[in-house]
Amino acid sequence: MFSFLRVVLFVIAAVALALSTHSLKPFLILIEVLFFFNLLIFVHELGHFLAARWRGLVVDRFGIWFGKPLWKKRMWGVEFSLGSIPAGGFVSLPQLAPMEAIEGKVDLDRETLPPVSVLDKIIVALAGPLFSFGLAIVFAWLVWIVGRPVSESDATTVIGYVEKSSPAEKAGLLPGDQIVRVDGWAVDRFSGMGNSAITWRIVRSEGTTIPIDVVRAGAPLHFEVTPIKADREFFQRPSLRQIEISPALTPVVAQIIPDSPAAQAGIKVNDEIVAVDGQHLYYPEALSDYLQAHPGLVHLTVNRAGAGQPIDLTVTPELPEGGTEPRIGLIWDLSGKMQLVHPRPVEQIRAAVGTMVNTISAIASPKSDIKAQHLSGPVGIMRVIYILFGSEHGWRLVIWFGVVININLALLNLLPIPVLDGGHVMLAIIEGIRGRPISFRILEVLNAGCTLVVLGFILYVSFFDVQDLPLPWGHHEPKIELKFAPKASQP
Repeated sequence: MFSFLRVVLFVIAAVALALSTHSLKPFLILIEVLFFFNLLIFVHELGHFLAARWRGLVVDRFGIWFGKPLWKKRMWGVEFSLGSIPAGGFVSLPQLAPMEAIEGKVDLDRETLPPVSVLDKIIVALAGPLFSFGLAIVFAWLVWIVGRPVSESDATTVIGYVEKSSPAEKAGLLPGDQIVRVDGWAVDRFSGMGNSAITWRIVRSEGTTIPIDVVRAGAPLHFEVTPIKADREFFQRPSLRQIEISPALTPVVAQIIPDSPAAQAGIKVNDEIVAVDGQHLYYPEALSDYLQAHPGLVHLTVNRAGAGQPIDLTVTPELPEGGTEPRIGLIWDLSGKMQLVHPRPVEQIRAAVGTMVNTISAIASPKSDIKAQHLSGPVGIMRVIYILFGSEHGWRLVIWFGVVININLALLNLLPIPVLDGGHVMLAIIEGIRGRPISFRILEVLNAGCTLVVLGFILYVSFFDVQDLPLPWGHHEPKIELKFAPKASQP
């Protein structure tokens, strides 16, 4: 299904991702992305194919990939083909609603084909979403077995950093505050789209202020925070509500600048800087703020693997070449500590369905800032898969993401819109109620019109997706390279 649509979107995504790469490794990751993306679509179409064969429907073609066929052969009355554009697959079922507008012309004469029962049409239409749901279950079992990496910044509910002059600071929130409720909802993690995630409850809020309950030094406190939204250009996705806070995470050293005060003090990669002058650090940026406010020698408390106990180091910040603020020359790992969790398959499926329901309800609410522009199409999905594959825990994260994507694919295809599987079910039910098939001419017009609407919508969200890609002609923040004056070698 959706051959033309998928070809167009595949070309957009592949070209955009290819243009944003500058070495061989990204192209290898891109191959992994295409394999995974095609797997999701192929399994969905395989469901339609097997159900059609089981129920005795005529299958004209079953194609893997699109474009000019590299190979094709007719077997068992079906033309199997391998296309030249690796973008999923399709099944041509001429006894269902006419789909020439998106699947190509059918060579068979529809008038000579035997009629198909309403039940058979429903079974074949539902088989695609059922197979997508089945693949989600397989992925969920794999995640349960191999684990899903979760960073401490995602799992915590403790505030690590509060931006200067931010809504959170003006309201009185402080680093170290443990958030327990946001907008009346109990929270148990920082990131995500579930109702118990801090970031989701902030962007999903609809009131003038956001009530936030925290625990500080064992005492419960209540705050009313007035959110803000960043200014965006008219052609960009609208900004969502924010109060400008970051989750707490252990400041872990990822890199040390040569000749820097940190190098001179003996700080090492993977050291955890847990305190400065006795003050606990909840976030790496807090150290920079402290150095600006307290110039001169500072004492750092460092946790080092194998040391057995904290290490006290002294370091004197200095200005880097061309800099205006004192630095000690550290680059941080902002993902924080990682841990493997093993959520049960039912828990994963429930969370994925909840994410879908939350998104649709947010878009449907007239008071919500979340609109259709914030959805992602194939370009955005491939971008996320690309980022996950490129991470340290690539395959584990991609398998987990596969649960979410397959649930979305299954549920979206069940919407009662012609050209979608749910639309085929709806038309079959109408046929059953009327007692006779709907006119082919009416179905052609209906499917063609809905195809244009669906295609237009996906191209619409893909327009915003492309803006998120690091394209060569896009706007990029200038990369600042820290350099310190070479130090004289010690005798």
